[in-house]
Amino acid sequence: MFSSVKNIHFVGIGGIGMSGIAEILINQGFSVSGSDLAQSENTDYLASLGAKIYIGHKAENINPIETDVVVYSSAVHINENPETLEAQRLNIPTLRRAEMLAEVSRLNYCLAISGTHGKTTTTSMLGLTLIKAGIDPTVIVGGRLRGLGGTNARLGQGQWTVVEADEYDRSFHQLDPLMAVITSVEADHLDIYGDLKTMTEAYDVFCGKIRPGGLLLLNHRIRDRLKHPEDVSVFTYGNDPGADYRYFNVVSGEDYYLFSLSTPEGMIENLRFHFPGRINIENLTAAIAIALKCGVSETEIRRSVPLFKGVRRRFDIRVNMPGLTYIDDYAHHPGEIKACIRSLREYFGGRRITGIFQPHLFSRTRDHADEFAEILDELDEAILLPIYPAREKPIEGVSSELIFERMKLENKKMLQPQNVVDMLDPGRLDVLVTIGAGDIHRLVDPIERKLRGENPEK
Repeated sequence: MFSSVKNIHFVGIGGIGMSGIAEILINQGFSVSGSDLAQSENTDYLASLGAKIYIGHKAENINPIETDVVVYSSAVHINENPETLEAQRLNIPTLRRAEMLAEVSRLNYCLAISGTHGKTTTTSMLGLTLIKAGIDPTVIVGGRLRGLGGTNARLGQGQWTVVEADEYDRSFHQLDPLMAVITSVEADHLDIYGDLKTMTEAYDVFCGKIRPGGLLLLNHRIRDRLKHPEDVSVFTYGNDPGADYRYFNVVSGEDYYLFSLSTPEGMIENLRFHFPGRINIENLTAAIAIALKCGVSETEIRRSVPLFKGVRRRFDIRVNMPGLTYIDDYAHHPGEIKACIRSLREYFGGRRITGIFQPHLFSRTRDHADEFAEILDELDEAILLPIYPAREKPIEGVSSELIFERMKLENKKMLQPQNVVDMLDPGRLDVLVTIGAGDIHRLVDPIERKLRGENPEK
């Protein structure tokens, strides 16, 4: 496709999945334009790279002379959006984001990381490890990685492309990786799949997309839940004694972990890891397993592991002062929130934890209200915001109250987003965490400024 394309327009270019692909294409020399409903850090960054950015979706944003292909995000309804409708009228080809990601990934050998949760962090860890080993991969990840200078994409000159493979809308079926990782399979996106069985079958299809002679790495807990292609090597990871890549002897220090790995390539002892949460040792184990298969040495792994500083909005420590800590996390599925809260408990011991949670999607709230309530009850104080609808229209009878009413925690309240910053009293907070995948991110900087004693409206 790329031989005949010079100008690419993105509808929804500010989304984290779209912006990374756009950045890669800009760095490859393509002319990129795009629109989004609101100006953002992503749109400003792409504009600084040379992209032409429009705020708002309008038919006139599609230039019939300067547009060869239109790419649209999963949140865009192709038969309703004025730009995709205009592209159809002008007979300009339209591609889903997943289709463009597949085109980009086919330029190299693809390493695809998927799973209900853990895929962003694992993708970032793998990408950073390969970069530090001098393999120079192309990386496209659904979060801003500090090791990439705060961006979520880089164009490398090596033979590997590391991508986060999104299961939403079966997007990962567009990929044909040489190696793939599946971190977890839990009921999610039931607005697309209907039930866990159908969702699991979609992961089976993804496994079947791996190239013959390739490799599949599975979290040991889900090994027996997925079909394993006969022409692909299958390995497992985790802390189970039967895992091929097993982490063990985890020791917690003041601000680090020490742990060892048993691998088919040999033992790697006493790795020092400075990022919080034992779940991230598991994610790191998966990244190291694939890195070893790419030829990275133990020495290079030891060099890269201490350098991982995290991903924006993934256990993102924004304030860490004596007696006051603030963390922001993208968790939006019950399993992710459970991992986040339990990592907080482990990392901060007996300190008092206040959580601000914004549910994401009406359908997810309806489907998992009991699970959300159960895990939020593990907080010392909980604040619930209204549901962020994203791509959905309201569902009658579904609101944050579904979770709120099921919670047994006494210290809980409902708030509107605009009231959150004013309500916070730094003097009575200990550990604060914001949780959610919606526009709760707009509160992060004002909250951080207030906790640091600065003007939150700056």
